[in-house]
Amino acid sequence: MIKKLTIFGVGLIGGSLALSLKKASYCEQIVGCSRSEAHLQRAVELGVIDDYTLDPVAAVEGADIVLLAVPIRAIPPILKTIVPHLGANTIVTDAGSAKGSVLAAAKEAYDGVLPPNFVAGHPIAGREKSSVEAAIDDLYVDHKVILTPTSETSSEAVLKIKEMWQITGATVETLAVKQHDDVLAATSHLPHVLAYSFVNTLSKSEYGDAVFDYTAGGFASFSRTASSDPVMWRDICLDNKTAILSVLDNFQKDLTELRNTIQNEDADEIEQLFAKAKATRDSIIKS
Repeated sequence: MIKKLTIFGVGLIGGSLALSLKKASYCEQIVGCSRSEAHLQRAVELGVIDDYTLDPVAAVEGADIVLLAVPIRAIPPILKTIVPHLGANTIVTDAGSAKGSVLAAAKEAYDGVLPPNFVAGHPIAGREKSSVEAAIDDLYVDHKVILTPTSETSSEAVLKIKEMWQITGATVETLAVKQHDDVLAATSHLPHVLAYSFVNTLSKSEYGDAVFDYTAGGFASFSRTASSDPVMWRDICLDNKTAILSVLDNFQKDLTELRNTIQNEDADEIEQLFAKAKATRDSIIKS
C-alpha cells in the first residue's frame, strides 16, 4: 500500500499507472506535478489524480514514491530540484525508455553516488497518444515492466516498485542497464525511427499529398507509431544514440542487401527472406 505517490508528468504513462492503482485501492493519495496547471486540473477532473501542485518541492513532501514520467531530458532538472527535499525513505523511480542516461542524471543529482532508493524502470506499454485523456486503467495488463537496479540499489526499494507495477497487471523483470538499452533500441526505438522516416519519405512524393489518398491497412499499421510524442522520441534518440545508431547501421546493411536482391530479380532469395521474416513474426505475435 502506498500512502502518497507523486507523479511528474501525468500523461499516458503516469496517468495510466495512477488509474490502475486507484482501481486496485492501492494508493491513498496521488499528487501530480507539471508546468501546466490546466493539464493538471484536467487530470483531477478525469479522476486520474487527487491533487496537484506546480511546485516540485511541495509535490514530493511526504511522498513514499516519486515517479518521473516525463521526457528523458526533463528528468535531470527535476532531480536537481527535488533531491535535496526528499524524505530519507522516499523511493524515486522513472519510466524512461533509455536507462543509461537516466542513471547518469541521477548520479549527478545525488552528488556522484547513486542512492539505494533510486530504482530505474521502464514500462513497455503505450499508445500513440500521450495525453492524460489517453490514460486507461488496464494499459499495463499482460505487459512487461523492466527494472534496471544497480549494485547500489536497495533490494527493499526494488521490491516496492516491483509490487507497485504488479498491481497494474504487469510482469516485472530486471535487466542490466546496457542490455536494456541495446534491446530496446532494436525492438522499440528502431521501429519508431523507421515510422517517422517512412511517413516523411512518402510526404516528399512527386505526387504530393495525393499519395496519402491511397493508403490502407499497411500504411496504418506501419506508420502508427509516427503519431507518438515527437519530444519524447527526440530525447530517446539523443539519450540512447549509440545503441540506436548501431541497430540502424545493421538495418541499413540488411535493407541494402534486400535492395540488391530485388534489383537482381532473385525471386527465390526474396521469397526466402520474406518467408523467414513471416515465420519469425508469426512465432512471436499470435493473431
